Amino acid sequence: MTVRAASPDVIADAAALLRAGKLVAFPTETVYGLGGDATNAQAVAHIYAAKGRPSFNPLIVHVAGPEWVAGLALPDGRFDKLTRKFWPGPLTLVMKRRPDTTAAELLSGGLDTIAVRAPDHPLARDLLLAVKRPLAAPSANPSGRLSPTTAAHVQESLGNKVDLILDGGACRIGLESTVLDITGDVATILRPGSLTAAEISAVIGPVAVSTHDPERPAAPGQMASHYAPGLPVRLGATTAHTGEALLGFGDTPGAVMNLSAAGDPVEAAANLFAMLRALDDPRRFEAIAVAPIPDAGIGAAINDRLRRAAAPRY
Repeated sequence: MTVRAASPDVIADAAALLRAGKLVAFPTETVYGLGGDATNAQAVAHIYAAKGRPSFNPLIVHVAGPEWVAGLALPDGRFDKLTRKFWPGPLTLVMKRRPDTTAAELLSGGLDTIAVRAPDHPLARDLLLAVKRPLAAPSANPSGRLSPTTAAHVQESLGNKVDLILDGGACRIGLESTVLDITGDVATILRPGSLTAAEISAVIGPVAVSTHDPERPAAPGQMASHYAPGLPVRLGATTAHTGEALLGFGDTPGAVMNLSAAGDPVEAAANLFAMLRALDDPRRFEAIAVAPIPDAGIGAAINDRLRRAAAPRY
């Protein structure tokens, strides 16, 4: 496994590895993805193996733009409206798979749908254009654990399970994409993200929010226990119990780290995974306590990730 700063030559090398069925981690505006050729079933299987990810948990396919979707899915008029407004960007669209899709069936987790997005990061776009193929790319971390927002996080968590890590610095948003299912009459948010229901409904009308079965996810990131550090997580904390590290938000006396001292949820989202990772140190702490975060806008997505981080682990 090699970590290399992005350059035209490095991107060309990464593209060659991907076309050969190898795995390459790369940055997006949300988190780092573990990329493999979405049209290569063996490469997709390697992604599941590297992450230790259940095969029924579907993967997101990354494309360079809306024109790439024609060979993958059966979009409707909402697709055109949403992609004109939000692509490239942190919006994943779940659509019916084309019967003759070029994508490997394995990445859909046994479903007749496919999840697709166009990342808003120049390195990710350059890589896609160099490969000339869609890339399956879940977060570049062991399944269920904290998502990586730097190349160092990928190196620490996956080691030699990835053939190359493209270092593009820290991710701008730091929180996974909003996942929106547009297969039904009413579009449904399957996973909240930085793009909110209000922003989406302003483009296509009312949207629903899923109440899903965590044992049978319809989209990435729906498992009950997910995005979890090794240490237990306690939510809604105003003070730390003995042995706990307090992760603050706003005015939080005694916080070891603070997601945003100014109480800015956007800043908190960008810091969330990196700070949870930094506090996940059993040599110093026994658990992580997290201060309350308002459940509005991107705060709803932060709280979704925190609830999964704090969920019982089986």
